[in-house]
Formats: sequence, structure tokens, C-alpha cells
Amino acid sequence: MVDPVRPQRMSISLPTGSDALSVRKRIEAMEILLERSFTIPGVGYKVGLDSIVGLVPVVGDLITAAMGAYIVWEARNLDLPRWKLWRMAGNIVFDTALGAVPVAGDAFDLFFRSNSRNLKIVKKHLDKHHPATRVIEG
Repeated sequence: MVDPVRPQRMSISLPTGSDALSVRKRIEAMEILLERSFTIPGVGYKVGLDSIVGLVPVVGDLITAAMGAYIVWEARNLDLPRWKLWRMAGNIVFDTALGAVPVAGDAFDLFFRSNSRNLKIVKKHLDKHHPATRVIEG
């Protein structure tokens, strides 16, 4: 029974294993948090912590870069080739460098989604080398 007085907590359960499926789910969760966790009312455009925290000059961009680096670290644990890891790191560096520019960088953060690009690289690798992790996207 739901108690109307006490608010219900959302619980997110992430797998802790080192298998490819668990890593994929953690990377997808981080990408959602950084790129698509909130919707701008009236417009319906999804933004995440990368755009919001990036409004804080320099420090915000460094924090979201560190969070994006977590995706690269997880990808490294999946034995992605070095060139893919370098490409992913380049996406983060590019996003961080341009995001640090006052005003224009904040607008740039809304449209250049480095973490979504990195997720796409990981998914393509996993679909090819670990087909059991495929998920039908709807």
C-alpha cells in the first residue's frame, strides 16, 4: 500500500558485474544522466547534467569531463581498441574545451553530446563482439 504522506523513493539498480552486459547498462545509465535526464518544459528538448553543470564556469566542465571519462574507463575494461578509446577521449576533450568558452560554450553543450557519441562507439563495438548484449531499442 502506498502511503500518501511519505514520498516514494525512486530506486535505480545498476549491475555491478564486469561482464559486457553489466558494463553496457552502466554506460547507458551514465549517458542518460549526462545527456538526457531532464526535459526543458515547453520545448520538450532533453538535457542532462553536462549542460546544466556546465553553466558553472570551468569547474562545471571539468566535473562533467571526469564523469564522461568514466565511460571511457568502462570502455577500456571492455577491451575496446586503443583508437576507439582515443576517439572517445577526443570527444570529451573537444566538448570540455569548447564548453569552457563563456556563453557560446553553454549553447554548444546543448547540441554537441560527447557522451552520446561515446555510447554509440561502445554499442557498435559490443553489438559486433558481444552480440548477446544487444537490446532492441524502441
